Amino acid sequence: MNAFDRRGLFTSGAAAALLAAAGVSAAGFAPKKGGRLRAALSGASRSDSWDTRANTGLFMQAAAQGAVFDTLTEIGAEGTLRGELATHWEGSADARIWVFDLRKGVRFHNGTEFTAHDVKASLAFHDSAGVLPVIEDVVVTASHQLKIELAESNADLPYLMSDPRLVIFPATQMEAALRDGIGTGLYRVRRFLPGRQFLGVRVSEHYKDGQAGWFDTVEFTSVPDARVRAQALEGGFVDVADLIDPPVPSGRTPSIRVRQATSGKPVVAVTANIGMADVIGQKWPMDNVRMAERWWMI
Repeated sequence: MNAFDRRGLFTSGAAAALLAAAGVSAAGFAPKKGGRLRAALSGASRSDSWDTRANTGLFMQAAAQGAVFDTLTEIGAEGTLRGELATHWEGSADARIWVFDLRKGVRFHNGTEFTAHDVKASLAFHDSAGVLPVIEDVVVTASHQLKIELAESNADLPYLMSDPRLVIFPATQMEAALRDGIGTGLYRVRRFLPGRQFLGVRVSEHYKDGQAGWFDTVEFTSVPDARVRAQALEGGFVDVADLIDPPVPSGRTPSIRVRQATSGKPVVAVTANIGMADVIGQKWPMDNVRMAERWWMI
């Protein structure tokens, strides 16, 4: 399958994508709003920040994408590519020049309007992350459209834009965004203690209303020891934990189930009060790092 054939694959499965976008399981169990997602996660560090170029641990990945920030595109749980801050994209015949149409009416958590200038500044910021192909030029062609010119042809550019590290920051307040976590995501930062805790509160009137972001609040706690994470889950102190091995069934753990066990990635264990779609993405851990926006309380 060549690169251009893959573009067709990424936009296939429209029916599955529609269900996954709304978080509805194939059995018809629709999500409901409310509650607090409590997760015990590994990978945190006292040097953590909202600079996604340096964040490689699961803790900050889960807090950044799917909670505080958005990317231009995202990979749905069923594996299809769809727009997030981008609504449409089109490449030249040789896949070297790309035009992205951007979502209108979106605001950052501090009230600043999202525009193409934010994407241009963010791409320049992320250039050192080693995720993007070599970009020769980025031209803002309208308030919500920009053109990206690559040094070489790359039909996978829209797919690459879904990488969790390529979140979009406000261009004129980059320093504040890196310090305070100012994004366009479903959850604004209420508390952030590097290496220890993240508490996010659901944004009202978000463009994903009715499709994602069911919790009122999300709370991630850093628990480095996998045994302690398992104990917190067993004791009902958290709803989700990433573990090295599946929990051993016992009289204390009748409500814990494993929902993701991909080779080379942590096992994800959840309590029975967490709902999710029948298919969850496994490109990255924790439903493509988007458990905060895709899961819900039962």
